[in-house]
Order: sequence, then structure tokens, then C-alpha cells
Amino acid sequence: MSMLAIKHGAISLGQGCPNFDGPEFVKEAAIQAIRDGKNQYPRGFGVPELNVAIAERFMKDTGLIVDPDKEVTVTTGCTEAIAATVLGLINPGDEVILFAPFYDSYNATLSMAGANIKSITLHPPDFAVPIEELKSIISKNTRAVLINTPHNPTGKMFTREELSTIASVCIKNDVLVFSDEVYDKLAFDMEHISIASLPGMFERTVTMNSLAKSFSLTGWKVGWAIAPVHLTWGVRQAHTFITFSTSNPLQCGATAALRAPDSYFVELKKDYIAKRAILVEGLKSVGFKVFPSNGTFFVLADHTPFGLENDVAFCEYLIKEIGVAAIPSSVFYLNPEEGKNLVRFTFSKDEETLMAAVQRMKERLRK
Repeated sequence: MSMLAIKHGAISLGQGCPNFDGPEFVKEAAIQAIRDGKNQYPRGFGVPELNVAIAERFMKDTGLIVDPDKEVTVTTGCTEAIAATVLGLINPGDEVILFAPFYDSYNATLSMAGANIKSITLHPPDFAVPIEELKSIISKNTRAVLINTPHNPTGKMFTREELSTIASVCIKNDVLVFSDEVYDKLAFDMEHISIASLPGMFERTVTMNSLAKSFSLTGWKVGWAIAPVHLTWGVRQAHTFITFSTSNPLQCGATAALRAPDSYFVELKKDYIAKRAILVEGLKSVGFKVFPSNGTFFVLADHTPFGLENDVAFCEYLIKEIGVAAIPSSVFYLNPEEGKNLVRFTFSKDEETLMAAVQRMKERLRK
């Protein structure tokens, strides 16, 4: 869709990639590191200062104290944290439960590991977790549940009640949790909760995160996985042979980022709430049915009022005829039919771009 958007000169609200740059103080820290000669392989599991900064931020956010040298692994983006976690801790035939719709790398990486993938569908409008289905689908072969909160592509926030129930089910059945929390600083309407912070959960949880979303530096690919020693061992076995290490000077920049004052995150959230309002109100005014987005920088909308047969056909029409790009949501499901009525828009763009996209749809899109 991104390539099609370029071909047709469409405004892209598809890929979750900001069209504005990250903060100067973070970039300057990386530039200074390059000038200081930090250009060779760093320690495989992370530059010491970054591991400490990750542990400090995690303690501030969750209250959990972790050992930066034994329980924090720096990876090349959260995508590699996911891959290292799955390839290091999942054996062929292990069952792993996903909540659909889901970020597409989950399915791909689990397939590489030979996992038996089970999917539980979250349905609009609130995308609530069907707890009874979760309880019924877990078996003696279930190795892990993979969650993502705030949730891409729905913008859902897992509630404390949902997370507590997932935790109790996992403890009862001795199941691991892999928790992708890359959008934790983009939680707008409710509190973000790390499942690792719930009673009895740290010892069975890998918490994955990255610099990309909170600092608009998606191209840096600096991520990390936090886990107890016995799970970190598996993550690092895989990490060593996937990338071995992550860019040395960019890790130095990431250290400066994670030590940003709280005011940075307050302003970030305020800025994204304003962007969300522009897009959501614009989509509603055009005629979409828009579902609530309480976190991330994505929003799902029902395209069926416009009469196209499915999400792929609608997104192609939207690009070619209207000049705006979105992502068809069927790609986020094991069964594409479940997503055929939905499309995903991103508001990780400057306000001028968002308003221009809304204006194009108002002028050209007809029911």
C-alpha cells in the first residue's frame, strides 16, 4: 500500500511511521557517540548505560526492580525482541495463543519457530477479551500467550481486569506471557499496565519495548526485552545469532531518550491526542464508522458504507481515486475474512498532513 501510495501521489495514513523527526537531544547524543569513537561492536546484550536506563525506566513505570546485566537484553528494534523471544523460548509444536487482529510479525516469527498458532478474535466495537474462550482454548501444550497493549491495530488498551484474568489463567496452567508494549507511552484514556507487574507474573513474562514509537525514531531500530534470568537465557541464545548486537551510537542516543524528563512524555501524549481528534472527527464526518482508539497512533474504521466488496478493494480505491492511503485489516487476522470490513488509519503524521487527508476524503469520497 505504501508503494501504491507513492505511485499515485496519495497522502499516506497507512504505515505507522511519523513524518516528523525525533527530539534533538536524542539525536545529538547519538552524533556525539559517533564523534567519540563508539563505532565498533558493543556488548552483545546492550551498552551498559542503556541497560541501566531501561531498568530505571521500567522501575519507574512498573515498580519492578530488574538486574540490567542479567534481565535486560537490547535488541534491534522490538521486532527483533519478538523474534529472539519466540525463537529462543518456543519449540516446534508448542502452542502459542494470539489475539486477532495482531501485528503481522507475530504470525511470521511463530511460523519460523514451528509453533502451533491459536487465535482468539477481539470483536468491535470494544475489542474486549473473550475470557471464557481463552480458558477453553488453553491446553497442556500451550507454552505462551502473546499480548500487545496498547494494541495495534485496534488502539485497544487491555484493562486491569482483563490482564488479571489472563495472568490467573497463565499461572494456573503454567503458561508464559510475551508482552509487546511498544506503545506504552501512547496510552490516552486509561492507564497502561504491564502484565509483568501483576502478582506472580514477572517470573513468567517477557516484556518487549522499543525507542521507536515514543521518540519518533522508527529508523533507529533500538528495542529491548526484559525478563527473569531463566527466560533471558533463551532470548539471548537467539539474539546472539540473529543480530548479535545493536548499533552502538544509537544505543547511546537511546540512553539519553529514556532519561528524558516526564514533561517530554506529557507533551507527547497531548500532541497525539490532538492528532487523534483531527483524524477521528474527520473520518466520522466523511461517513466512516470509527471505533475507539485509547492508545497507539492507529484507529480502525468500518469502510462498508462506501460499497466496496472488501478492505483490499477499498484501500486500492482510496489510494487510486481519493488520494489517501490506509491499510487493509484482513492482513492482521489468521482468517482474512474477519477483517474484510475494517481498514486501519494512522495519525502519526503532522496536523497539516492529517487535515489535508481528511479534506481529500470530504471532497472526493462518496457513499
